[in-house]
Amino acid sequence: MKKDITSRKDIELLVNEFYKKVKDDELIGFIFTDVAKVNWEKHLAVMYDFFENMLFYTGPYTGNPMELHKHVNKLYPLTEVHFKRWNQLFGKTVDELFKGETANLVKTRALSISAVMQMKIADESSSSDKIF
Repeated sequence: MKKDITSRKDIELLVNEFYKKVKDDELIGFIFTDVAKVNWEKHLAVMYDFFENMLFYTGPYTGNPMELHKHVNKLYPLTEVHFKRWNQLFGKTVDELFKGETANLVKTRALSISAVMQMKIADESSSSDKIF
């Protein structure tokens, strides 16, 4: 029987399993490996902190994920398809590993953050295309 997400150890399991899927994914894996050239050891540690803070308000996360995603978007334009795939992989990973209120919460918050990032990146991209 699956349990809910209750600790940093659970978050580490979720993040590790999720990013295994991401790295192998034909649609978005290259964005992480070839475009952003992610330092996985550093990235995973930041993601543990981010999700711990998101769920339990205890993680030591500091950073600006919006600026990082804007930077990646300049290197390779991120589309709705990329965000949708990220969300699919994330939700699938959560559902494979956990069940409960916090598991549902992490999926809801991830979708919300993804939607805001996608909107802001689209706004920035469209405003940079305008000629004044």
